[in-house]
Amino acid sequence: MDLCSAVQFLENKTILVSGATGFLAKVFVEKVLRIQPNIKRLYLLMRAADVNSAHQRLHKEVLGKELFSVLRGILGSNIDSFFHEKVIPVPGDISCENLGIQDITLRKEIWRNTNIVVNCAATINFDERYDVALAINTMGALNVLNFAKLCPAVKMLLHVSTAYVCGEGTGHIMEEPFCMGESLNGTYKLDIDGEKKLVDEKMKELLVDGRREGIAFAMEELGMERAKFYGWPNTYVFTKAMGEMLVGHFKDNLPTVIIRPTMVTSTFKKPFPGWIEGFKTIDSVLASYGKGKLKCFLASPELVLDVIPADMVANAMIVSMVAHPYQPCDRVIYHIGSSLRNPLKFSSVRDFTTRYFTKNPWINKNGKLVKTGKVTMLSSMPTFLCYMRIRFLLPLKGLYWLDAIFCQHFKRVYMDLDRKVKVTMRLVELYKPYLLFKGIFDDKNLEKLRVAAMEMGLNVDEFGFDPKCIDWEDYFINIHLPGLVRYVMKQ
Repeated sequence: MDLCSAVQFLENKTILVSGATGFLAKVFVEKVLRIQPNIKRLYLLMRAADVNSAHQRLHKEVLGKELFSVLRGILGSNIDSFFHEKVIPVPGDISCENLGIQDITLRKEIWRNTNIVVNCAATINFDERYDVALAINTMGALNVLNFAKLCPAVKMLLHVSTAYVCGEGTGHIMEEPFCMGESLNGTYKLDIDGEKKLVDEKMKELLVDGRREGIAFAMEELGMERAKFYGWPNTYVFTKAMGEMLVGHFKDNLPTVIIRPTMVTSTFKKPFPGWIEGFKTIDSVLASYGKGKLKCFLASPELVLDVIPADMVANAMIVSMVAHPYQPCDRVIYHIGSSLRNPLKFSSVRDFTTRYFTKNPWINKNGKLVKTGKVTMLSSMPTFLCYMRIRFLLPLKGLYWLDAIFCQHFKRVYMDLDRKVKVTMRLVELYKPYLLFKGIFDDKNLEKLRVAAMEMGLNVDEFGFDPKCIDWEDYFINIHLPGLVRYVMKQ
């Protein structure tokens, strides 16, 4: 493992990044541009109809974000020319051959110049349509790999997966690769080609039956059904696991690193604390509480919630890039999380969130302060359902009949309570596998990388990814929750 300076390593390099408009990809791109302005080029692959549309997306959804404000401050009036020279938007689609890059001249240019390929592209909806998730998370991973293998100057492929490809595992979960065709329940051999054929047949069946309006729902149902058949809790992690299998099986001699972050949250330090975009897993729960929509939730107070700030993930990505070029060994897998080295209990998250929104109450659209109380945490699904029936569903039923008797006098109260119950039930259904998750992600591989980086004198302040340095109370109350309010809830 040769860990030269990360800044030095990036000099004059060309990197192709897929999924460039995603949260983690933006943090990664900003980091690279800020620490090494002498990067040769960043090709940013994004879905767009043409080059003009890609340029619009680049400036609106990537470079125009506040995330890049520090870089803008550093470069001043030179920022536009810098972006023009260093950042090239590429219209394409990883679900297509050659990544859907139609411009042959541009495609050949990317093949000729690319040194590193970083695949951040994914659909992260837990209950995504199966055809869509399979095309992006599974076959898209293979398409990126095949494209990388056509780049003569490529040094490595960095594939971003998720730690939760383990399903609902318990105990210490190791940084181990999947075997091709492996299922989590061990009952049936997983045939990825067979899954593709199943999707095609289902689509034909729906079209023949004239059920176009029901295609989306049918595909969502099929994805969840197939995931659970093989032992995964949802379509997202199932298709990401299959993507890992394809990358590992077909990588040949291409040096390949697979990173598996846990729940990625707002930036810890760089370029500034608290930047986040969109609701990231547990954030939907925190925001619902802050807005007064959440009174109880399914979670065991003593279980560990594994979260990791986005800038730490980006740092680990860069350090792994420095460590593994030119090494055509077995694929290297890194868990990037906090549950082993700095565990955070659900009870702590509840307490931090309660304290924050009590001191900084949300102001609703009517300009009124939203009062929040302590959330009731229920540690099992039967307990949760029983609580919901007694506390909400029975009163809701009674309110429904009262409203009917008194000529909709209680309609507003009924609708408000009904909405809160539906929000709670939907969140619980989606996040149940993670709220009751009993696994701890081992990170021996990542720790070796961390130690090697420190021994080689890598700047810990700039490239640190050790979760032990995080004070969770300070992070949630002074960084993450204020960032969530500013960048997500107020948008």
